[in-house]
Amino acid sequence: MTSVFTLQHCRTDESGNDNVKMIGAYTSRAEAEDAVVRVRGMPGFSEYPAILDALEDEETSGFTIDEYVLNKDHWTEGFVSA
Repeated sequence: MTSVFTLQHCRTDESGNDNVKMIGAYTSRAEAEDAVVRVRGMPGFSEYPAILDALEDEETSGFTIDEYVLNKDHWTEGFVSA
């Protein structure tokens, strides 16, 4: 295995704050999509059941699936606090 697929659900509230739930990490995108099918009917998730594509969707509430290569830094820059 050289990568994992993370599944998260995000809901952006009326103040613009993100409420993110990490659902799991899977060995394939198909496994992550299967997990969406299992949880999308549950309270909270059912309000925003779509799988989002961050590059194409303007919507910010729903499921996201991201691939992460193992043994690689994915955040390579610092950050600034407000």
